[in-house]
Amino acid sequence: MGKTLVFGGAGQLGQCLQRVAQAKGMTDLEFLAEEEANILNVAGLQAVFVQYQPAYVINCAAYTAVDKAEDEVETARRVNRDGVENLARLCAQHGTTLLHISTDFVFAGTGNQPLTETDEAAPISVYGLTKLEGEQVIPVHTERYFILRTSWLYSEYANNFVKTMLKLGRERGELRVIWDQVGTPTYAIDLAACLLHIIETQNQQYGIYHYSNEGVTSWYDFAVAIFELGGLSTRTVPIRTAEYPTKATRPAYSVMDKTKAKTQLGIAIPHWRESLKQCMERMEA
Repeated sequence: MGKTLVFGGAGQLGQCLQRVAQAKGMTDLEFLAEEEANILNVAGLQAVFVQYQPAYVINCAAYTAVDKAEDEVETARRVNRDGVENLARLCAQHGTTLLHISTDFVFAGTGNQPLTETDEAAPISVYGLTKLEGEQVIPVHTERYFILRTSWLYSEYANNFVKTMLKLGRERGELRVIWDQVGTPTYAIDLAACLLHIIETQNQQYGIYHYSNEGVTSWYDFAVAIFELGGLSTRTVPIRTAEYPTKATRPAYSVMDKTKAKTQLGIAIPHWRESLKQCMERMEA
């Protein structure tokens, strides 16, 4: 099968990939933190590719500070577009298949029907725009790629909404949470399993895919479920987006259709509540 290199290996998804790979007994993955392999350092990347001769690259490296990106446009673009282009070029040169993580933020979020891979991408934030630009440079350089758009990522690792809500829920009697942004949470362990399934099956149905857990919810209902499963009695107050202004605009509706992933990748996707329950049980273990 060959070696798989994971860029951004120290982040949330990278840590989940490590755990799932270990559980599967997959030992041919190399997890590279930014200091080992910066995707903006072309010479360093070239050396890494020469050293490992990877069959696959999973790119988890990204600029993900959504609000900060509004002020740091070029920094976000360098990582989310230029770094991705560097990887795509090298993957083409070395016959490597690229698995790249993208986001629901490439969509405007103004509709009310689940989004398919062929729906128009029209980002409304710098983060979303630079992630879309990253998607667009990949097919210019290589045909052997999988782009997985995901949403509302969380896990036991790093900082995320679930861990923040649990922390604040224990500290405060009441929390105000947005109810008019609708999407689907994604347990990063499930996404990691999907990525490794592509590699294990040596799938060649290249292209763009949507991957989140099944179901639909709002941030408010997600928070209520977290408190319920966490045994917290925190009072949760629903508020509109306008009552919680942020620098970057978020999509109001970013529910993604996963039909293509289920049929062409041959995967089953769990419901978000089921995966949330698993994650929280693991946190308590």
